[in-house]
Amino acid sequence: MHKLSLRMGEWRFSPGLWPSLAALFFFVLTLWLGNWQSERAASKRALQAQYDAALNDHPIHVGKTLLNPDELLYRKLEAQGTFDVRNTIFLDNRVHEGVAGYHVLTPLRIEGSPISLLVNRGWVASGPSRQQLPHVSVPAGLVKVEGIAIDPHSRYLELSNAEPRGRVWQNLDFERYVAESSLTLQPILLLQTSPLRDGLQRNWPRPDTGVSMHLGYAFQWYSLATTLVVLWVVMNVKRDREKPASLLE
Repeated sequence: MHKLSLRMGEWRFSPGLWPSLAALFFFVLTLWLGNWQSERAASKRALQAQYDAALNDHPIHVGKTLLNPDELLYRKLEAQGTFDVRNTIFLDNRVHEGVAGYHVLTPLRIEGSPISLLVNRGWVASGPSRQQLPHVSVPAGLVKVEGIAIDPHSRYLELSNAEPRGRVWQNLDFERYVAESSLTLQPILLLQTSPLRDGLQRNWPRPDTGVSMHLGYAFQWYSLATTLVVLWVVMNVKRDREKPASLLE
């Protein structure tokens, strides 16, 4: 079988068949993965634009029927009801401006409905002692709450597999919370944005669909593809120790 061989001065480029096929396979694979991540970034960028536009829409009213979470992620919602203080939990290890504290989650029993809506009401500092939970005031009676709908299954950094300690949880295990509270909950978590006199901080970050993450992965795959080409060329270029026939005559 003919073998590719190119000479340039004292250097010869002579790649082997099987190493070249292996290099080609991995080059195509890494290039495909880079393109796939680029396409993911493009779709997430479009989704991010959709979410940003939704934040300027009028809030959707949460009533007596269960909602479709896929249609409501990062949309503005409003609901009216009473807070169920007995089922409040505190998500631990939440930091705000360098201070450790908790996110306070309380279900809102929707007016005239057997369904409740779990609300992340905001952040509170942990205080001088971790043995005692901070006091958080809860508005009494009927209240109207507005906020942004997010996926209740989103997880933060969890320390090992720590079990909830009473009302203190490392993360929101939504299914477990539903089982322990015996509530019928909307399949979303509401990040409260409406002001209430409860002393909680609600400076929520802008929703992020992960565009930068996919762009970073795409860059890594494209870089690996480029590295494979460079290595293939360098490893197959050798100094030609045989003198050309014209020099031996």
